[in-house]
Amino acid sequence: MFFGTFTPKLDSKGRLTLPAKFREDLQDGLMVVKGQDHSLAGYPRDEFLVRARKAAAASRSNPRARAFVRNLAASADEQSLDSQGRITVSQAHREYAGLAKECVVIGSVDFLEIWDADAWDAYSAAHEADFASGNDEAFAEFL
Repeated sequence: MFFGTFTPKLDSKGRLTLPAKFREDLQDGLMVVKGQDHSLAGYPRDEFLVRARKAAAASRSNPRARAFVRNLAASADEQSLDSQGRITVSQAHREYAGLAKECVVIGSVDFLEIWDADAWDAYSAAHEADFASGNDEAFAEFL
């Protein structure tokens, strides 16, 4: 499981060092895909395959489902961590997420997210009040 906030830097070759505490869960590979809010999502390979198969089972007659599956599959980039715990973020993914040197990697329970640091700061600031005032029953036990 993935928890916490980390601030690694993207090097000039597009490599990003992932938090040491995440590496064991990623030893069998990591699938990096376009995420929500112009972030990147990183799933352990096996978790991604389960989710991708579930998404692919959606009705092919639904144009939104087709578009989602197409975008998910087309943006998937399989990565293996190198000996220093780094992955190489593709140029397309760097452009999609607006990644510059300063990045933020956050744990999102069963996957991780990679954000440009400024974009994460803006997102966090914009949604802090939503978190603080959350009253949905699903979140009640945490508030």
